[in-house]
Amino acid sequence: MNPSRVVLCMKWGTLYPAEYVNVLYRACCAHISGDFRFVCLTNETEGLLPEVEVYPIPLFGLDDWHYYNGAWPKIGVFLQDLYGLKGRALFIDLDSVICGSLDAMFEVPGTLLAIDSQPWKGKPGAPRTMSSVFSFELGSLGWVVDRLQTDRDALVKKYFIEQDYLHGEVPDIRYWPQAWIVSFKYHLRQPLIIDRFKEPNPPPPTAKILAFHGRPRPIDLIRPPRGNWDRFPHYGSGPVSWMQAYWQRFGGRI
Repeated sequence: MNPSRVVLCMKWGTLYPAEYVNVLYRACCAHISGDFRFVCLTNETEGLLPEVEVYPIPLFGLDDWHYYNGAWPKIGVFLQDLYGLKGRALFIDLDSVICGSLDAMFEVPGTLLAIDSQPWKGKPGAPRTMSSVFSFELGSLGWVVDRLQTDRDALVKKYFIEQDYLHGEVPDIRYWPQAWIVSFKYHLRQPLIIDRFKEPNPPPPTAKILAFHGRPRPIDLIRPPRGNWDRFPHYGSGPVSWMQAYWQRFGGRI
C-alpha cells in the first residue's frame, strides 16, 4: 500500500449513512490507479466496509453545536499528527460523485488546494473558497487547528462556517482547475420550466468530481421523495437515470 496518497472523508450524525462512505470508497478504487489509503473519520462505524480505515473524529475543543452549524469538525484533519497518517491527503465530502481519474489531484502542489466557487455564479469576483474537496500535506497545517482551539468562539463568530475560516486565515490557497469539479446546482440542473420535463444533465467528460451542496442531496436523485426534491422555484421529481447508474455501479441501493 502506498502511504503517500490518502483519501479522507468524515461522517457524523444521520444525514449521510454508511452507504455514502462505501459508495465513495468503491468509486475512489475505480478512479485512482495504484495503491492509496481510504480513511473515514467517524464515531459511527456500523455498516462500513472492512476495507475502509476508520479512526474517531479528532477532538479539539468543539461543542455539539459546531457539528451542525458550519461543519467545524472538518478542521480536525489538519492536526499536526492525524493518527500517524503521512503524505498527500485528498479530502472529499460524502455528498460527492466521482466522475473521472483522481490521480492528478494528488499531484498538484500547494499548501492547500480547494474549490473556487465564485465562477459558478457567472459573476466576476475574488475567489470564494469551498471545502467540499481539498488537498494538503498531512501535518503541514497544524496551526490551523491550534488557532481555532485557542480562540474558538471569536473565530466561529467571525466566520461561522469552516470554509470561510480557511479562506480568511490560510495564506496562498490555490484552486482546482474549474473543469475538474462541477456543481450540481450551477452546472447540471436544467433551467426553470425545462426542469419540470427534463432530468438534469450528466457531468461533462472533463469533470473529476461532482459536488452537491445543500438541497438536493445525491440520495434525492436516487431514491426520490414524492413531489419536488429541489428548492423552489427549481423543480425536480423522480429518479435521475445517470445518478442511479452511478450509485448502483458502486454498490449502493436503488
